[in-house]
Amino acid sequence: MTQTRRLAAILAADVAGYSRLMGADEEGTLERLKALRRELVDPTVDEHRGRIVKTTGDGLLIEFGSVVDAVRCATAWQDAMAERSALEPAESRIAFRIGVNIGDVIIDDGDIFGDGVNIAARLEGLAEPGGICVSRTVITQTRGKLDFPVEDLGDQALKNITQPIHVFRVVAETKPMAEPSLALPDKPSIAVLPFQNLSGDPEQEYFADGMVEEIITALSRIRWLFVIARNSSFTYKGKAVDVKQMARELGVRYVLEGSVRKASNRVRITVQLIEAETGAHLWADRFDGSLEDVFEFQDHVATNVAGVIEPALQASEIRRAARKPTSDLTAYDLCQRAQPLFWSLGKDGILQALALLEQAIARDPQYGPALGWAAMCRLHMDINGWNEDPERNRNIGMDYARCALLVGEEDAATLANAAYILANFGEDIDTMLGIVDRALALNPSFARGWYLSGNMKSWAGDHDAAIERVGISLRLSPRARVGSQPYIMGRAYFFKRQFEQAARYLQTAIQEQPGSPSVYRHLAACYAHMGRLSEARDLIERLRPMAVVMPPLRRDNLRPEDRELFLSGMRLAMGETE
Repeated sequence: MTQTRRLAAILAADVAGYSRLMGADEEGTLERLKALRRELVDPTVDEHRGRIVKTTGDGLLIEFGSVVDAVRCATAWQDAMAERSALEPAESRIAFRIGVNIGDVIIDDGDIFGDGVNIAARLEGLAEPGGICVSRTVITQTRGKLDFPVEDLGDQALKNITQPIHVFRVVAETKPMAEPSLALPDKPSIAVLPFQNLSGDPEQEYFADGMVEEIITALSRIRWLFVIARNSSFTYKGKAVDVKQMARELGVRYVLEGSVRKASNRVRITVQLIEAETGAHLWADRFDGSLEDVFEFQDHVATNVAGVIEPALQASEIRRAARKPTSDLTAYDLCQRAQPLFWSLGKDGILQALALLEQAIARDPQYGPALGWAAMCRLHMDINGWNEDPERNRNIGMDYARCALLVGEEDAATLANAAYILANFGEDIDTMLGIVDRALALNPSFARGWYLSGNMKSWAGDHDAAIERVGISLRLSPRARVGSQPYIMGRAYFFKRQFEQAARYLQTAIQEQPGSPSVYRHLAACYAHMGRLSEARDLIERLRPMAVVMPPLRRDNLRPEDRELFLSGMRLAMGETE
């Protein structure tokens, strides 16, 4: 490959005391460095248009087309590291040293070579932990473009560099006293910023502000979410906002921002959800509508935004908890770690999730979400025959659910989960549906609540209502998982004797949750009633290694005709005579 030359700004970085850190905790240090790369270093380099040329165990070499970008990247990097490591013990703190130079480099197969690179590496060696050293060339090229204090270190003889290099150390800037950062609350926190009015019509400010108020009200119904009041978030109205700084000032982890654009009698609202620490966009969407009924449109947008944000934040919190070191897990983090394991819906995942949830309950016996999800695990073990003592398993599950009801009176998710479990274990279905309705009154945007309600309506024989309610959950959460909507839709159509539609939904459900025995059973029964006996028996054979093929059906609230339809289909699928 032909070699080429170009002028480039080079940033060289390494970890101070790398060997000492590795000697003290090799695996832990590697995991922390990976997290720093993923969460801080790589996003900062991308933001400043840099290209990571190569990495070593403890260092990086990065190329920039602009020396201004290189210096901005270096200072942003070290500022973020200082904030991140402020509370860490000095002996285990990770600190980078950075050198920045500008010079002629040789490009060969994507790698870069030459004195410009070598000088950057030597400058990095002169820097203190957490510090930055730059060459005189960098100072000259950024004069008038950047304003950062430096200390002149004079000419330095650098190893393998023929001529001395005039070196400057970037001094940490003394900043004016800022508003103190607020500590994050002990649950996920969000601020909804005032929406921008892009209509050019000052009269539309009332609509934009009203939209934000409706969204704040809808989000406030999510009891596990800490929502900043309107009066606080509206202090940023009309200001150019640095999301990270604003989040520190308000003490929130997430920010929702948006804009309103009006043309004639139509309006378009765009909304985006941001994780403040990383600047990552978690979700974005737009809503178009008419202003003929302004309040109805505001209600529609607020309900849908809240419905989508809840599972999006839940997924983000699960990822955040999974990154935490296992030695420092709170009940909340244990509960978040259990979620992806639970949603595998396979035996191993359910058992691992239950172990984490019971650890959370041991830490906090009054923690409603952990009680509800632990009961849900016990329920799946019961349904699928994954326990040697069904009666004991069922009693523990019911105890967890009843405790969850007692401590979760104002928490829609805990109420709905507990009612669903108790209905499964034989409590009065109408009473439990009333509890789920109370949960939905607390939070009408609760997609999983609509899903559970639909599921329970199906047990009660109201299959049309089941299809309608599961459909609402799909509209509120079309992407993030709140349950197996295709399975419940398929089961409802099965009990309506609409086998073709049932089979389509159940086939989708198997693709989504290949470890769940219940789906295989219902699709096998469905195929059997359609006369597709060969396919039904293939499903039974696939089911045998997973679970008891035909566990005892205990749901007294299942209509006798629905029960018999399922059982007769299973008997046909298993090759038994009627």
